[in-house]
This record gives sequence, C-alpha cells and structure tokens, in this order.
Amino acid sequence: MRAVLQRVTRARVSVGGETIGEIGPGLLVLLGVARDDAEQDARYLLEKTLALRVFDDEEGRMNRSLVETGGALLVVSQFTLYGDARRGRRPSWIEAAPAEVAVPLYELFVEEARAKVARVETGSFGALMEVELTNDGPVTILLDSRKIF
Repeated sequence: MRAVLQRVTRARVSVGGETIGEIGPGLLVLLGVARDDAEQDARYLLEKTLALRVFDDEEGRMNRSLVETGGALLVVSQFTLYGDARRGRRPSWIEAAPAEVAVPLYELFVEEARAKVARVETGSFGALMEVELTNDGPVTILLDSRKIF
C-alpha cells in the first residue's frame, strides 16, 4: 500500500462539480492499494500517517503529529500510485489492486482513521475526482507499507 501525504491548510475533493469531502488544516492522503496488500498494510500505513511528525511545534520545528495537533484527514483513493512507467510511454497498472481487493482495504484505512481522528473526509472510490489543496510548507511525504521508500 502506498500513500502520498500532503500537509495542507485546506483541501477538498469534488465529483461532478459537487464537493464531497473538505478539510481545513491537516493531511491529504492519496492512497493506493497493491494487488497483494492485506489488512496489515492498511494498519501499518495508517499508524505511520497518524504518528508522522510533520506539523510545527511552538518553536516552529516539525515535531508534532496529526493526532497531537487535532488536524483532519482527507483520504482519496488513487490507483495511479502503482503506475509503472519504467518502460514505454504508457504506464502499466498491473500492480494496482482490483476493486474487490482495494475497496475493503481502503474502507478499513478510513474506518480505523475515524476511530482515532476527530474529522476524516473521503473521496469517492473509483470516481473521476477533482482534488484541490493548499499545500502547507510545502510538505509532501511518500509512504509505502513495504518500506521501499
């Protein structure tokens, strides 16, 4: 499982011109699921996301987590995180999980996030979405449950 975390001052996701999820300060999580991911991948990535110290403390150093700051999460599914563009000009999506694998793991990530974070918003799995954000910093972090980066 992979995630792109972006520290934001605000973010929102729309489908068909209608806003379906919106947050203020917190993290935008673009979440991709691989075909061989399991529940432990989702749980690992969530714990890492919530504990990552990417928010400023009183001295202006990135020393506080999302949980410590009371920030919000906007979780958006993004199978393209598993696009392999090493050969040719068209990415291969072979490593991205099919919906029957991805949806339950995406939903597990969101459900367990809601048990630990006061505000969790989402996109719409599989929909054509528009994501708007104001990246704070900018701070952008890549995570992978297999720890390849």
